[in-house]
Amino acid sequence: MIGRSLVLSAGALLLVGAAHPVQQLNDDSDGRNWSGFGRTYGEQHFSPLTEISAANVKQLGLAWSMDLPVGNSVSAPLAIDGVLYFTRGYSVITAVDALTGEELWVHDPKAPEAAGEKLRQGWGSRGIAWWNGKIYAGTQDGRMIALDAKTGKQVWSSMTMGEKDARFISGPPRVFDGKVIIGHGGADVGAIRGYVTAFDAETGKQLWRFHTVPGNPADGFESPAMEMAAKTWAGEWWKHGGGGTVWNSITYDKDTDTVFLGTGNGSPWNRKIRSNGEGDNLFLCSIVALDAKTGAYKWHYQINPGESWDYNSSMDMELAELEIGGKPRRVLMTAPKNGFFYVLDRDTGKLISAEPYVTVDWASKIDLETGRPVERAGIRYESGRASFSPSPIGAHSWLPMAFSPLNRLIYIPAIDLSVSYSDEGVDLKNWKRTPGMTLDFGVVAEINPQPNAISNSALVAWDPVTQKQAWRVQTPAHFPGGVMATAGNLVFQGQIDDQFRAYDGKTGKVLWTFDTKAPVVAPPITYQVKGEQYVTVLTGFGTSGAYLSNLVEDYRIDYATQARRVLTFKLGGKAALPDKTEYVREAVDDPDFVADAAAEKRGVDGYVARCLVCHGGYAVGGGVAPDLRTSAAILSDESFAPIVHEGLLVSRGMPQFAELDRKARDDIRQFLRKRADDLRKESVKLAKAD
Repeated sequence: MIGRSLVLSAGALLLVGAAHPVQQLNDDSDGRNWSGFGRTYGEQHFSPLTEISAANVKQLGLAWSMDLPVGNSVSAPLAIDGVLYFTRGYSVITAVDALTGEELWVHDPKAPEAAGEKLRQGWGSRGIAWWNGKIYAGTQDGRMIALDAKTGKQVWSSMTMGEKDARFISGPPRVFDGKVIIGHGGADVGAIRGYVTAFDAETGKQLWRFHTVPGNPADGFESPAMEMAAKTWAGEWWKHGGGGTVWNSITYDKDTDTVFLGTGNGSPWNRKIRSNGEGDNLFLCSIVALDAKTGAYKWHYQINPGESWDYNSSMDMELAELEIGGKPRRVLMTAPKNGFFYVLDRDTGKLISAEPYVTVDWASKIDLETGRPVERAGIRYESGRASFSPSPIGAHSWLPMAFSPLNRLIYIPAIDLSVSYSDEGVDLKNWKRTPGMTLDFGVVAEINPQPNAISNSALVAWDPVTQKQAWRVQTPAHFPGGVMATAGNLVFQGQIDDQFRAYDGKTGKVLWTFDTKAPVVAPPITYQVKGEQYVTVLTGFGTSGAYLSNLVEDYRIDYATQARRVLTFKLGGKAALPDKTEYVREAVDDPDFVADAAAEKRGVDGYVARCLVCHGGYAVGGGVAPDLRTSAAILSDESFAPIVHEGLLVSRGMPQFAELDRKARDDIRQFLRKRADDLRKESVKLAKAD
């Protein structure tokens, strides 16, 4: 057998160097490859490699870099047998030589052009999967595609959703036992039911589908699980969709052949609308265990019964074996949006423990007997405005935490924000969702920093056995980067302040820092090529942090000019990056601007519904899309209409809004021109102060 060696190990015949799909995805694999989003089935984001360690990480240097085109770049790469694979923009997948950065192939599925209205939500792909010589990705328009890992040629493509529904894919698929599984997003903007779909990894044939919330009982139920779940809903919930999308986290337990789903929020958020204010609404905001062969329900644990705040459970779920109460326990650990860290028995779903890892005041505790939160009075905004922490951005977003079996600690990129909810003025009985995949929750949410907070985020080291903090390091802004831990007693994390850092896993001491010349929020990976350990991360800010881009305004992140790169490091690396040119945000010159409060009010409503998701809160660009206060396109409808109404820039990710007539466009422009005028005045004020 040319190029392969045979090794006998514990009576089993293994192919070393053959990239065996089962062996290298096992949690105890050797770390030579990084073969899945979390490296292995257990999603620990941990590597057993030790060549780069706390003792020598100061010698870590840049081996090579690769510039990327304009477009969001926040995905976790894969590293298989000396080749790096990553996705940028809308599932544009690239393969490069991991030693040199030489591009091997690029595959562009042309997802924006195919997406239609689905392009109005999401920020591109968060990751890809690998199995048996193929690369897998979901696309914004709903396809699951498989590519030949050597050539980038498409092997198969399967549609996972309807062409006209509000579903879209941004999360990474997962693979197991010859299957590939994917969910979808869209519950915030459409009347949809969540589900996951499993395909044959070789052929693309659909094997099974599991819905996460029940449909109309008159149509019958797909499974006994849906019949059971329907008893926890009220009214005509199916008309609103229900939600419960699996837009991010899926974890596989090989030992029991179980798939765990982390489900999302309700559709709409407000339970008063979707379920007459009644019921637990299964399986919203839950961990659901399924038989991996058939998709049959095994058990569930609901984190937020009757979810009403976008407190979804779609954050990564990590598997481990811990000694708890003097006995070994097979556990699932997760840090969902609601601010409590949960440890569950992964065989039964029984809650073991749950404690807050950030500021939490929506509930006093999680009752260990019932498994239910002890909610604070009034948090369901049943008596008017309700304010509490954390916010719907989440105490932990999709950017993954990491678990170190070496230190027995979880490292969480935590977020500390508060929120106020109110549905005053909302017609609860006659509410209808705004069409066109626009933001409409059935409630108004106002998100704020914590009062007197030093920072809105932190890297938190958490002991999952004692449920206590081991250490905490404050991090910049409100959107900390994904985390990776290694057996070298290191924790790697990039941050929005252009710094990529390595921490001592036991103490939190900063051991190494590299100036990346651009924000780093993507999860890093580490792997071996020819016996040498490398670390790779993508730079560039482009993800759901855009909702609160006003909180990152001081970091001057520009969509067009920020450096998007692949950075690869090794011990003794000597490569360098070019100097960064600081971005100066200058308002477009608009001498004809005249304020119009009524038009601006109408314009802000239109902007929030359609534009905020990418162009940022208060029209402050955060790097996900251009800052429209600086764009000449807002000065006239002749410039604005081709982009917004006619779809001139769809191929670059700018959706088409054909339903916006001239008056609606003029109102949005008026709001944007007012925000540009505010920026001009602020700049003049600062100049005088200097």
